[in-house]
Amino acid sequence: MKDVDGRTIYLKDYAPPAYLVERVDLTFVLAPEATRVKSRIRFTPNPGTASRDFFLHGEELKLVSASVDGQAVTPAVTDEGLTCEVPDAPFTWEAEVEIAPARNTALEGLYMSNGMYCTQCEAEGFRKITYYPDRPDVMAVFTVRIESELPVMLSNGNPGASGAGFAEWHDPWPKPAYLFALVAGELVNHPGSFTTRSGKDVELNVWVRPGDEGKCAFAMESLKKSMKWDEEVYGREYDLDIFNIVAVDDFNMGAMENKGLNIFNSAAVLASPETSTDANFERIEAIIAHEYFHNWTGNRITCRDWFQLCLKEGLTVFRDAQFTADMRSEPVKRITDVIDLRGRQFREDNGPLAHPVRPESFVEINNFYTATVYEKGAEVIGMLKRLVGDEAYAKALELYFERHDGDAATIEDWLKVFEDTTGRDLSQFKRWYSQAGTPRVSVDEAWKDGTYTLTFRQSTPPTPGQPVKDPRVIPIAVGLLGPNGDEVQETTLLELTEAEQSFTFEGLAAKPVPSILRGFSAPVILDRETDNAERAFLLAHDTDPFCKWEAGRALARDVLLRMLNEGAAPDKAFLGALSSTLADESLDPAFVALVLALPSEDDLAQAQVDAGLVPDPQAIHAVRERMRDAMAEALEDQLRAAYAAHQVPGPYRPDADAAASRALANTALMLLSRRDGGALAQTQYDTADNMTQQLAALSALLTAGAGEEALKAFEAQWKDDRLVMDKWFSLQVAHAEPGDTAATVERLTRHPAFTMKNPNRFRAVFGAFAMNQAGFHHDSGDGYRLMADWLIELDALNPQTTARMCSAFQTWRRYDADRQALIREALERIMAKKDLSRDTAEMIGRILDA
Repeated sequence: MKDVDGRTIYLKDYAPPAYLVERVDLTFVLAPEATRVKSRIRFTPNPGTASRDFFLHGEELKLVSASVDGQAVTPAVTDEGLTCEVPDAPFTWEAEVEIAPARNTALEGLYMSNGMYCTQCEAEGFRKITYYPDRPDVMAVFTVRIESELPVMLSNGNPGASGAGFAEWHDPWPKPAYLFALVAGELVNHPGSFTTRSGKDVELNVWVRPGDEGKCAFAMESLKKSMKWDEEVYGREYDLDIFNIVAVDDFNMGAMENKGLNIFNSAAVLASPETSTDANFERIEAIIAHEYFHNWTGNRITCRDWFQLCLKEGLTVFRDAQFTADMRSEPVKRITDVIDLRGRQFREDNGPLAHPVRPESFVEINNFYTATVYEKGAEVIGMLKRLVGDEAYAKALELYFERHDGDAATIEDWLKVFEDTTGRDLSQFKRWYSQAGTPRVSVDEAWKDGTYTLTFRQSTPPTPGQPVKDPRVIPIAVGLLGPNGDEVQETTLLELTEAEQSFTFEGLAAKPVPSILRGFSAPVILDRETDNAERAFLLAHDTDPFCKWEAGRALARDVLLRMLNEGAAPDKAFLGALSSTLADESLDPAFVALVLALPSEDDLAQAQVDAGLVPDPQAIHAVRERMRDAMAEALEDQLRAAYAAHQVPGPYRPDADAAASRALANTALMLLSRRDGGALAQTQYDTADNMTQQLAALSALLTAGAGEEALKAFEAQWKDDRLVMDKWFSLQVAHAEPGDTAATVERLTRHPAFTMKNPNRFRAVFGAFAMNQAGFHHDSGDGYRLMADWLIELDALNPQTTARMCSAFQTWRRYDADRQALIREALERIMAKKDLSRDTAEMIGRILDA
């Protein structure tokens, strides 16, 4: 890793804090340009350390005064914090600082969003609020007083005294500073309540800006479902008198799990049938659950240091995936998670940004809130659960909560509870946390005299800093199908632990067809020589939903690659397999919609790279368009029948069954619009009474080249709804033709409603730009230049969002020499910017060093 300003931090250098904190008292006197923060902190020397250097983190703070045990002191202050002489005994530190929330465009620390004060302290934002040992292994009880004329003033924990111009809060549970939260503003609440299984009544509130109170009911119901599910499945009960959620418009992430006061990006909490799609409702339900589940897996048990981020995030992502699977369709949830994992995390593993689930070093921890830490971290939890079984997993979690409640824990602590519960040695399994890259598993088969043998070989390609990898423990779920499609061997979990290993199945009457990696039992790439006849057989007969879908996806990929590489025509057998899937009324409509969705342009580009070819993004785009046209023509009658059969009667419902029907109907609509010029889509647009139907119709009209008037009408209808307008911006970029994409983005940045200061709006345009592969990677290079221009400008305002957007360039090495030269020029121009943030410099440096 390139060392940026000599700030690289290494896991191996971890040392316990020199001082621990017993309690923290904070007073905030709020003012947009000059908020005063008064701190009173009781420190105790840490008996477990030899060092007695007293250092407090602090950035962008104006120190007004400081004292130790009531005696004024003059600390040595730098841009990163302060040092001071202190007693080698317990003492009380007091300080007063001044900060300017209104000028905090980075949205880290205490800042303002549309007149509302709010905080974001994870990972290292608290040091922008006051001087403090801002590290997750320093945990303390916080008491907070907020002074302001604003009507609503919230912080962590339970409410204390309040009156004209002030409110006090006390959190009895020790927490690190990254979990501190404060919100104050003109807010209204959507109230609710929940009674825990022990009979404790908890007050619930969703706080929003006036005018948004009609969009809170779904979030409240999702919260109650989460609380009930966590009691029933994990035995975890809520531990405060009140639970508050606040919706904030300007937020760098999706949400934050601060103890008792979850702060949410408004896009992750506000929902109504008129303004939110089915995908929005499902996402809100999942994020509400995720942040609530952090109360135990992240708050009550936090991480010792930021290298252990996957400890809280991987486990909590796994838990929210379990929750969504229980609330909705388990197979569909699993398939969509795998699509996301392959589209984001596998790409990360395969490029310059590859890193282990537990990184060994970082410059800016903000850059490691990645798909590898979150999604791959969750996959590692899932593998562990499969290996030990449901009962042992439950026992290990009980031990984890019992042993580490109140701790700042490590991956070693996490694995130890499983070893102690099951007696297994998990030292080899631990490689999933320390080795980067996606393992590739190849499979050979042999058949003789009723015995079927599968031989697996595993290897992991080199990644930055890790040229050689050792074998991992890979759970491979396998089933066998007979020639007639019947299952002759139910799902069996094989444990691949060697570089090469064979497994036999005996007593079979005929050579079986294997169904391998059922349920996507491990995050690996499976390489197996097969043909499209077998793929079609599995698509028709496999009893495992994931492998059934995977067979269809592999079949589609093979057909598209032959069209791309050999100039082949759309395959009639593939179209026939899709026809059979559409005709099977026993299948979940959402599953059928997933089968009809083609592999992404990025997926096809990587498949070409794997075959030793150089991908052409525009050619890939053209081939997918040809295939969609062929599907629309071949399946037109069935698509019309499916569209009619899956109209959902009555008022809008966001439940799984209704959403599944709409998913298939709208997938059919997108294809039919290629045949009727958008006539059916226009009818749906004109009659839609919910955003799912309206937005799908608008998308179909744009696909048909008939959406200009609908775009204008949509803007006129929703110009005052910021979240719906994000959809309007994104849709235009996503549907722009490759040669027009950069010009479309440039035009939208001149729209009066565009602002780079709001992360949602910036991502709506430039996130969609990065996803439009053929447009972003157009051979003119306009996409690279435009993205670089805006990232250079955004970096001065919001380094976190800028750094995350840099990932648009991470696959640059896969393309031709001309494109690589254009991308390198753009990257070097960003890197040359004066005063480039550490966040962005680290990301660009890692990408360039590939």
